[in-house]
Amino acid sequence: MIHETAVISPCAQIDSDVEIGPYAVIGKGVKIGSGTVVGPHVHIACNSEIGKGNKISNSVSIGDEPQDISFKGQPTFVRIGDGNTIREFATIHRATKEGTATTVGDENFIMAYAHLGHDVQLGNRTIISNGVGLAGHVHVADKAVLSAYVVVHQFSRIGDMVMIGALTRVTQDVLPYTLVEGNPAKTHGLNVIGLRRNGVSSEARQMIKRAYKILCREKRSVDNAINKIMNELEPSDEIDTMMDFVKASKRGYIR
Repeated sequence: MIHETAVISPCAQIDSDVEIGPYAVIGKGVKIGSGTVVGPHVHIACNSEIGKGNKISNSVSIGDEPQDISFKGQPTFVRIGDGNTIREFATIHRATKEGTATTVGDENFIMAYAHLGHDVQLGNRTIISNGVGLAGHVHVADKAVLSAYVVVHQFSRIGDMVMIGALTRVTQDVLPYTLVEGNPAKTHGLNVIGLRRNGVSSEARQMIKRAYKILCREKRSVDNAINKIMNELEPSDEIDTMMDFVKASKRGYIR
């Protein structure tokens, strides 16, 4: 299952049924779980942990040093979960501060030439399309969809079930459940199709819509918007998610 031209560190831990293609390079401290397929010319650098059942296409680079001038060679990590697809020439860099990790959850689809910078935190079941660039410390929550060539500023946060249109420039946080597009980015309503596909009820969608209007369409401060939502809307998991997201925002959110 391991091609004779692959170069593998004796310190790597690789399950017996992992497939590794021609000219792949696997560094020290790398762990690769059962059922993962590593394509030709893939480079997995030191301190990278990859779970089960992942498909890594040719020429992917995982675990190389962060593009951060403060990095001085301290031990940092990449940790990737299970069932992910990572397509050609994608890059995922290690974190910056000692002992920290860039993380990728489960069942994500990361397309060709996408870049996940240092300290990125990617949730589960996201779609990261061709040429997307996630700068350092970007957080992307579950089931978000980033279309082709989206670029996201460092420390920005992308909420649950967000849909971002192609060529969008994101410099602030993106509220959960919203549609965002443009340069500069603006909200264009809710990701109704995504909400339906993920089983969010009609009643919950109506509450999300009301909260969205208060947060993004009415001219009021963030604190006043939060108070209005908490006083007027029935509590739900979705409303709690939106409120927690807004309260934690440091860059402000796109309106």
